[in-house]
Amino acid sequence: MATGVANRGRVTDKEMGRRLLLGLFFGFVVVLGLLFYADLSAVRHALGRFTWAYLPLILGLTAMNYLLRFVKWHYYLRLVGVRALSWRESLAIFLAGFSMTPTPAKAGEAVKAYWLKQMAGTPVARTLPVVMAERLSDGLAMLLLASAGILAYPAYRPLFAVVLGVLGAGILLVQARPLALRLLMLLERLPLVARFGHSLRAFYESCFRLLRLRPLLLAVGLGTISWAGEGVAFYLVLVGLGLSASPTLLFQAIFILAFSTIIGAVSTLPGGLGAAEVSLGAMLQLLVGLERGLAGTATLMIRLGTLWFGVLLGLLVLARYHRQLFGARGVRGGR
Repeated sequence: MATGVANRGRVTDKEMGRRLLLGLFFGFVVVLGLLFYADLSAVRHALGRFTWAYLPLILGLTAMNYLLRFVKWHYYLRLVGVRALSWRESLAIFLAGFSMTPTPAKAGEAVKAYWLKQMAGTPVARTLPVVMAERLSDGLAMLLLASAGILAYPAYRPLFAVVLGVLGAGILLVQARPLALRLLMLLERLPLVARFGHSLRAFYESCFRLLRLRPLLLAVGLGTISWAGEGVAFYLVLVGLGLSASPTLLFQAIFILAFSTIIGAVSTLPGGLGAAEVSLGAMLQLLVGLERGLAGTATLMIRLGTLWFGVLLGLLVLARYHRQLFGARGVRGGR
């Protein structure tokens, strides 16, 4: 989808609708499979004894995650020179992007670059790196949150090292400006690439600004705080299901949620669906010692309170701003 957005002048709502429906169907299958795995009667029993007073706190912590990530998104837009949007319009695009989460590798979120073109008139090549930098900084934040757990659980170190190495190599390549510019010059000499030379340069320049040390540290710092909030939300899910509150459980909850999110991301499955749920359930059983029914219920609840809460919020915003996001250029005067 990222390349599709970058290479075509228009993204239709029907096209995105088909991709979204496919992701929602896959999500339904995963939830159904989780219910059968955990045993429906066990899930019903666990939900019956859940302390529902925690629910507003769980959703509030998820909302805090979204708010802090929006601050990062808006900051990134300013870095690449997008100043025509009000913060409300920027927030609308950011939240509407959550509706595209259940797409392979979250690639559907790249449509935010097209929406920025629609509402602010900015080239897709300049803003697409913002979406990529979001994912990169989130990945580094997750690795930070999982790092303490990696020391405690050596079996997970190889995957941790691979993901960290790939992300680090990407950042170093972008910041090695002479090398990157030389590679661009070589690419621009290729017949099939030459006509996209200007877009490639704009794409690289945005990447270079976004991944400099100061913006990167700020983005990873915000991401670490925001995703730690969702880790605390997972902890409240576990406490609400009857587990004893303790610092150890909090540590386990943050580590398990962060590491399963990484596994879901590297799987490239829509929204990490399937991979994240299997990882969450398995680690709850192996590390926390939960039986299958309780582990399945906790997995279901945190995914509903984070992933699917965000998708629902995104769909509501998408419906509200549908005309501005998918309408013809000129809705905002063709700026």
